[in-house]
Amino acid sequence: MPHCTLELKTIPNAPRNEIVGWLGAALKVKVHAPAVEGKANDELIEFLAGKLQLHRRSVTLLRGDKSRQKVVQIDGLDAAEVKIRLSSL
Repeated sequence: MPHCTLELKTIPNAPRNEIVGWLGAALKVKVHAPAVEGKANDELIEFLAGKLQLHRRSVTLLRGDKSRQKVVQIDGLDAAEVKIRLSSL
């Protein structure tokens, strides 16, 4: 099964969930949830899974649970397919 990792720059407490765009190799994502007790991380994973048309369990936070710089693993898609799906939004 294909999988890849994706670097993220996240902004919690945003007015709404949205993908801002690419900053070099990292994807900038705004999340509505506050950065309290993992709420922003949970919402980020749910949001990305929805945008990629995957189950929530297919997106896993690998690094950065308490940082704005995060790395997630995406199961079921390769890096090229992830970029295609996210760039078409």
